[in-house]
This record gives sequence, C-alpha cells and structure tokens, in this order.
Amino acid sequence: MALMKDNRFVTTSEPFGAGLTITPQEQFVTAVYQALDEATADSIARLRRDEGIVPTCKRGCCHCCRYHIVTNIAEAHTLAQYIKREFSAEQIDELRRRTQQWHAWDNSRPGRHPLPSAARPIDLLRNSPYCPLLVDGACSVYPVRPVPCRTHFVRSGPRFCRAASDPKATHEAPVVLTSIVTAAEPSTRALQELIEHAGLDFSRTLALLPHALALHMGWDFAVGP
Repeated sequence: MALMKDNRFVTTSEPFGAGLTITPQEQFVTAVYQALDEATADSIARLRRDEGIVPTCKRGCCHCCRYHIVTNIAEAHTLAQYIKREFSAEQIDELRRRTQQWHAWDNSRPGRHPLPSAARPIDLLRNSPYCPLLVDGACSVYPVRPVPCRTHFVRSGPRFCRAASDPKATHEAPVVLTSIVTAAEPSTRALQELIEHAGLDFSRTLALLPHALALHMGWDFAVGP
C-alpha cells in the first residue's frame, strides 16, 4: 500500500481492521474532501438562489457509476485504507469478485487499458459495467469517493443519464453542472501538489478507478503502473 515517508511514496504492509493506522497522506486527502464538499454545497446553493437550478441527482440514481473515473495515487491509497478499515472480510471478498469481473470485461475490449488524461478525469464508455464499489444502487465508499464523483451533478432527468450508457439511445447527453466541476479545481491542485512533493509525476500516478483499487488492495489481477 502506498504511504508517504521522507516525502516519498513507499510500500508497506499493515493489518486490516479498525486498528489500521491513519496515515498522514490519508488525513490530507480527507481534509481536501471536506473543503471540496463545502465548496460544492456553496455552488449548489448559489445555483438554486441565483438561477433556480437544482441538481436532479439523488440516491438510487446511479447511471453515472458506469463512467470511467480516473483517480490518482493519493485518492487510491485513501480509498484502500477505508476499505481495509471499514469492510468485513466478506465485503472485501465480494468487492474483489466484482473488481475482477470489471477487469475481465476491460481486458476483453478493443483498445484495452487506455492512458488516462489529467485534462479529462471523467469519461463515459457505453456498455461498460457498473463501478465495482456500487452496492444496491449506492456507493459503498461514499465518504471517500474520488473527486470526480463528488462534483458530478446534472440538471437533466435520469433518462438522459441512462441513455448515455446505451448505444441504441437517441436522447441527448445529460446536462452537467459545470460550475460545480470548476469548484473542484483547487482540490485537484492540492492533491497534485501533495503527489509531486513526494517526488512523483502526477500524470503517471493516474489510473482508472478499478485498476487503482486492485493495485492498492494487492489483488493478483491488478494492472501495474
């Protein structure tokens, strides 16, 4: 698992469970998330007050969980720490199974393992499976969900999001509230600075979420950096 030591990321072993150490890197990322959530709430309130715009996103509407989320090493570390601390052995086994199924799908498609782009942190691939972290229509790691998941809101109806993952659909694309995405820029910069301060190339630490998840959980089907 990636940790920071002497301003560098290193690999170490720690036990699973509630006693798992909270690392400085994890504390930094969760603080960034808190600041981002506050900025996002302010943006939503401003849209409602000034333009009468209200996001249509709500629990149970999970069509965007088929998007391809790109995450970085700091967020992936925080995500893995949360899973190892909060999930039961059975939940981890189920997550491993779902993640391996996602990898099997990804390995079977043309143009496998596309290089992620820092300029486009969220991508949509039609016919893709749902995120392995989705359980019963809800995110199982909601408190530590990555930045793109924290800032993706739409003002259009669910049918537009559903159609976006259906190659036969004729609906227009969902109407994304870009001002909320913009609110994430300081948080993204803070994470980039954390990673670069550790002596790493930020762009080379980016990976699709299921790839990063498998790597940081130490699963044998992980795709290496």
